[in-house]
Amino acid sequence: MSGVQPEKRTGRKGKAVCALLLATSIFALLRPSLLYAQETDLRGEVSESAILSDQQKRALAGQGQVTPAAAPTQDSPRTYLPASAGAVPDTDVPTTASVFDPPTTPDDTSTDAPTQPKPRQSAAARQRTADQAKAAKQAAAKKKTKKTATTTAADNAATGDIDAAATDQEPANARALTVDSADRLKLDPGAERTAAIEAQKRKAEDDPFAATGIKWGSFIIRPTLEQGLTASSNADSSSTGSSALLSETTLRFNAISDWRENSATIDGYGIFRETLSGEQVHDAQGRIEGQLNVDLDNELRAIAKLGYEAVPESASAPGAVPDSSSQPVRQTVDGSLGLEKDVGKMQFTVTSAIAHDTYGDAKLDDGTSLSQKDRDSTLYSMKLRTGYEISPALTPFTEVELGRRVYDLGVDSSGFDRSSTTLGARVGTKLDLGEKLAGEFSAGWLREAIDDANLPAISGPSVNADVKWSPERGTIIGLTGQTMIEDSTTAGQSGDILYSGRLTGERQIRANLTGNAALGLDWRDYTGIDGHDLTLSAEAGLTWWLNRYVGLTSRARTEKLTSNLAGRNYTANSVFLGLKLQR
Repeated sequence: MSGVQPEKRTGRKGKAVCALLLATSIFALLRPSLLYAQETDLRGEVSESAILSDQQKRALAGQGQVTPAAAPTQDSPRTYLPASAGAVPDTDVPTTASVFDPPTTPDDTSTDAPTQPKPRQSAAARQRTADQAKAAKQAAAKKKTKKTATTTAADNAATGDIDAAATDQEPANARALTVDSADRLKLDPGAERTAAIEAQKRKAEDDPFAATGIKWGSFIIRPTLEQGLTASSNADSSSTGSSALLSETTLRFNAISDWRENSATIDGYGIFRETLSGEQVHDAQGRIEGQLNVDLDNELRAIAKLGYEAVPESASAPGAVPDSSSQPVRQTVDGSLGLEKDVGKMQFTVTSAIAHDTYGDAKLDDGTSLSQKDRDSTLYSMKLRTGYEISPALTPFTEVELGRRVYDLGVDSSGFDRSSTTLGARVGTKLDLGEKLAGEFSAGWLREAIDDANLPAISGPSVNADVKWSPERGTIIGLTGQTMIEDSTTAGQSGDILYSGRLTGERQIRANLTGNAALGLDWRDYTGIDGHDLTLSAEAGLTWWLNRYVGLTSRARTEKLTSNLAGRNYTANSVFLGLKLQR
């Protein structure tokens, strides 16, 4: 009996030693993972069941039991979070797995004073510390969110509400901001708001009463309507004319394209006169003309024009029909095509044109009509101009003109062949000083030879000008001059050469008050007979704008013709008062 019991005690001791060695081995295997967790500063929540005192561990080790690992709970996070300033220090959690482990050596090796170990905290205390740290972080996050609420409201609406669970995590695990929201967060929340466009001061207009125009497709149209009364001492401007009160209506319009490269313009006017009392006058005249400018390749430009005009023959014209109640109406259809080419400082222009004149019947005082078909003709012409640009403001040029007029009737009612050939040459200068001075003038010789040998050629000096000068802002002075050959169907007469000049001035007296004046001189020299006409005219007017669209206008005009031919002298004075509308 005594021999058996020692063996049993020895067997129990051996089993205890084996259990102790086994427990020591298991804790030794677990120690590297704990050290790695400490070195990488990763920590998870530790349940109370996992925190045991040293005495409990020794008792379990003596019995040969292994401390069971704490089962994961729903409260335990599935991932480790990086340590932060509010986390529990690593030294608070015991890392000694066994009594056989060597004691931990403190980082500070100074021998001045021994480091006192921190008192061990209970599980409840550590949990309270962790809760306080989390509450402090949440309060700081709410304070920061409140400061930037005004700048991130648009981002929250665009990207949706942030997940509530994500806000409980560390800032490193928070949802990343979008690129747009990040850019908007950089804006200064205290920046001053820009004022509305309507509140900004607009630049004053140069002419606050100028027509604004109407947008129609790719064109801007500026129409003008003038309606008023005209009192004239000589209603039809003839040697036998008498006074009358007329209703006068004038319609003008201008259309300009807003194309990027090429351009087009359309200009037109119409004048209608009707007698209210006095000498009977019923006439209408007008013209419409369009121009197209096209830029081609290699510094080549094309200019095309097309126009139509209807004007009654003036009672003072050389071809007027005597003893008629109504003069014939002349209708003209004309067009031209020109090409301009720049080669260095040389400028070349070639222009071909065609114009066809048609005359209506004249109504005589006895009620009959007199045909004017022997005056119908077509003019073909071509001009060649060569210029040299001395400077951008001055370009001298020479011009040669060749034309051919063909009558619809080979022989007129008097038995003459009126077809003719025109030849002209002139030299001139083109000016371009911007708004100050622009235009051109030229002088030369013009000759028209009639096919019928019994009629002498019409020839004489040629003067042409079209210049605008602005000595100061609001003032424009214009000078126009023209030389024309007027054919005649009077038996034995070739025609005449007419020199016409106009000097005009326009002044903006005030923003809503504009004044204008004009002086005119016409000299007509008859070919084949010793005859000439001199016509002088003067005109002055005022326009007072009530607003941008409505104005009152008035003008006074005088005209006098003096001739060495019998029955041609006359004087006409007139006054106009009316209302002017524009858009």
